[in-house]
Amino acid sequence: MRPAHSLPLRIMHWVNVYAVCCMVFSGWEIYNASPDLPFSFPQWATLGGWLGGALAWHLSAVWLLVLNGVAYLLYGIFSGHLKRDLRPPSPRAFLRDFVAALRLRLPHKIGHYNAVQRLFYGGVICILIVEVLTGLSIWKPVQLGGLVSLFGGYVLARNIHLAMMILIVGFIVVHLVLVAIVPRTLVAMVKAVPSDPQETPDV
Repeated sequence: MRPAHSLPLRIMHWVNVYAVCCMVFSGWEIYNASPDLPFSFPQWATLGGWLGGALAWHLSAVWLLVLNGVAYLLYGIFSGHLKRDLRPPSPRAFLRDFVAALRLRLPHKIGHYNAVQRLFYGGVICILIVEVLTGLSIWKPVQLGGLVSLFGGYVLARNIHLAMMILIVGFIVVHLVLVAIVPRTLVAMVKAVPSDPQETPDV
């Protein structure tokens, strides 16, 4: 029986956790320097101590995130992980599993992704890609003018960057809640444990 998550996936998962946390907390410090919304983040929830320090953390973490993301996509393609586990679900399968989740009747099988998970995990990968691209465009708006134009200009690119951050944080919150509900998922991401048998049709 194959393990729920391979060693490379477990390593890349925790590298991603570190990189995303660094980017979010340093990003909050950067946001505080020029807030778009009528609030700022508390100092204890930020990283870097000041704008320059936060930028240093942010720019260091983004390259770790990019390298880890490229490694994940290459591994996912050549190992079959993306095709096997994260292929887009059919609307019917998503609706079925989403209704079951709302009714708290959606079983969770370690090592298998239901239709809701496949859509959300695939979606957060796309969100992270947009987050990196908008971040690059507002970091180097002159050198990457074409990328800035693609996002509708500097101001809109910055707002999209902020919106993607909010979606990422929302995903993390939901993810942590589900881990708290099914703590076996955390164990499976720390050490090799066998995947649960798949009994339901995967459509």
